[in-house]
Amino acid sequence: MNHLQDKVVVITGASSGIGAVSAKALSARGAKIVAAARGQGTLDQLVADINMTGGTAVARLADVADAADVVDMQALADFAVERFGRIDVLVNNAGLMLFSFWKDGAMDDWNRMIDVNIRGYLNGVHAVLPVMLRQKAGHILNMDSVAGHQVGDGAGVYSSTKFFVRAMTESMRRELGVREGIKASTISPGVIDTGWADKVTDPAGRKAAQELNSIAISPQSVADAVVYALDQPADVTVNDLIISPTRQSW
Repeated sequence: MNHLQDKVVVITGASSGIGAVSAKALSARGAKIVAAARGQGTLDQLVADINMTGGTAVARLADVADAADVVDMQALADFAVERFGRIDVLVNNAGLMLFSFWKDGAMDDWNRMIDVNIRGYLNGVHAVLPVMLRQKAGHILNMDSVAGHQVGDGAGVYSSTKFFVRAMTESMRRELGVREGIKASTISPGVIDTGWADKVTDPAGRKAAQELNSIAISPQSVADAVVYALDQPADVTVNDLIISPTRQSW
């Protein structure tokens, strides 16, 4: 049985990588996609690709990390409800993985990860939760990481943000799942080949990132996990899926 048919799914960070592949995979199962990201061109191409293959998708620009963009995240939720009447799923996917060592003092990178990986997720939950509470149903899937379970070299701040994601999701599961009928899940991928290593500005951190990226797995593997976690009966919650490269050692 297909439990995703006609579900309205809001995905952040949807213009590339895990977000784009997951959007296509969910659309193939009949979900209606509200794709959010910062890049208009890539976002429009994603929506065009989905609609061209018979799916249903709309796009809206949103920067989850901008403190002033809390209003825009609310506008994203309002946009989804205006177009489709409800929000069944939020996939909190937008994220940054920037490696550096503590001695490097890479404050700019640290703050960027805190803004996207923590504040961005909170902004997303804040925007969709009132809708789900009114519906008395919904599913919030937070993209975590293997780094939220184990800490690797040069990943102290990144891992800290992902440990936060684990904690917030567990709290949501206990509160919203038990009392409000709203599911909360995490997916914890290992190293994924999404071009993230090229975004690391710290020289030593970039070297560590490129070495780690040599064992990366494809975004499609994570998208398959997203579909599995969301395509469940109303009385079943997949709490956490860990998707790890065979050779990953942390």
